[in-house]
Amino acid sequence: MHILKPYIFNNYPEIIFGFSTKILSYAKPPYYFNLSYSVGDDKGIVDKNRKDFYEAIGLTVENVGYQRQIHSDIVQVIECGGDNGASDAMITKEKNLGLAIAVADCTPIFLYDLKNKVIAAVHSGWQGTEQKILLKTLLMMQKNYSSKPENIITYIGPSISQANYEVGKEFAEKFDKGYLIPKGDKYLFDVGGSSYQMLLDFGIPKNQIQKSELCTYEFSTLLHSYRRDGNLSGRSLGVIAIKG
Repeated sequence: MHILKPYIFNNYPEIIFGFSTKILSYAKPPYYFNLSYSVGDDKGIVDKNRKDFYEAIGLTVENVGYQRQIHSDIVQVIECGGDNGASDAMITKEKNLGLAIAVADCTPIFLYDLKNKVIAAVHSGWQGTEQKILLKTLLMMQKNYSSKPENIITYIGPSISQANYEVGKEFAEKFDKGYLIPKGDKYLFDVGGSSYQMLLDFGIPKNQIQKSELCTYEFSTLLHSYRRDGNLSGRSLGVIAIKG
């Protein structure tokens, strides 16, 4: 099993974090090391994969909260593990409670308010980016926990790169031109870059943001990609928690 660990959290031993990949010695195609129940993989295999992954990062199946991601702007505060319903961002102050984001191209963002000991996990595809789910999560942290930009440490995980994210001309009306490169009658959209700029605009210092340079589409032996593999794509999980 190969797990990605961002350097941005290295100075915070209270943070548990892991981002799964496709790699496991006995994982078989087409789904490889898959952590999603919704892609057609065998439930028993996914159960074992989740158990092994969570234990590898210091958590258990029971104390990881997940959401049914629906490309919305719904942000919720959660207090328990398991299925927490339909949303695309979760916030918690609970210790030893993991927040899990499923990834196969969309941008995952993980936030840690080091002063108030609050974490958040955001799933932002183009719909979520258009609806500013990341900004809405930051504003909820600010409102509910008095979180300030200067205290927030952020990791933007692997997602599809602009070079591989071709979208229709209708996107020209949805997003700032700075995130769109014309390609014939279509565009290439920088979904991760848009989230990065949203963090800067909120006031989070640049040195408190790490943006992964790994493209889910390009790194075919490491990462799942729905755009590349379609219905045969598995899902990675990025999980953040605060130790008790």
